[in-house]
Amino acid sequence: MDMPIAQAPTRAHRPPPSLASRIKAHPNAVRAVSVIVFFIAWEIFGRDVNPLFLSYPSKIFAAFQDITASGALQKAMWASFVPFAIGTVVSIVGGIIIGVLIAHFWWLEYTLDPFLNALYAIPRIALVPLVILWAGLETTGKVAILVSIAIFPMIINTYSGIKDVRGALLEIGRAYCASPVQIFWKITLPAATPYIMAGVRLTVGLAIIGMIVAEFFTAITGLGGLIVFYANAFATAKLFVPIIVIGVFGVALTELLAMVERRLLVWRASERERH
Repeated sequence: MDMPIAQAPTRAHRPPPSLASRIKAHPNAVRAVSVIVFFIAWEIFGRDVNPLFLSYPSKIFAAFQDITASGALQKAMWASFVPFAIGTVVSIVGGIIIGVLIAHFWWLEYTLDPFLNALYAIPRIALVPLVILWAGLETTGKVAILVSIAIFPMIINTYSGIKDVRGALLEIGRAYCASPVQIFWKITLPAATPYIMAGVRLTVGLAIIGMIVAEFFTAITGLGGLIVFYANAFATAKLFVPIIVIGVFGVALTELLAMVERRLLVWRASERERH
């Protein structure tokens, strides 16, 4: 007697997806709902708090309109953007160059290692008075403070990424008679790109912090200057405006970097799909 052949379950016999899996499939909707719920709760409970200590979203939005109408917010954003852009580019490019050099030349690694470790361990705020003496209170001083805070993750991640490249990959390149330059551009750099992009994300986040710290201690301008001014005036609603603008700016940059990283690392996504 022939045994019946077991049939693979058809689409009709599959159980319907659970509520959790359906929600998980829409991450942006979950994020949007969480933000909306947060602001609604803030609006409700913030009205019961002394306005000297906390404001609420509708009042902050009115303050945002006032500051925007006066042009103070736009002026502060531009004053912050210039040193931020310069310092971030210097931190990313300089960090990658230093990381590549110390990963390839052992004598440079041994020479710079104690200095990098010492500078990384020292709180950069402790160096601000010296930076002000050396670079002044204007854009140069702000960029110097920002770079001193933001460059180290870029150096460390670039160095770690290059050192993590597997020996087998390098041996394959040498077996095909690739030159050191070709090995670097075709094998080492692509393999280290995930580390480098992680360093870029950390550097950008620290660059935003460095921008505000620099504006607190140097010329009181930009978004940091607005925070100091409104804090001294006890204008709590207006104080939240530059803080929220900084947060939105950070989220936008993070999303932009995530898009860039996905484009650069398409090969990793295809690799995961194969496995």
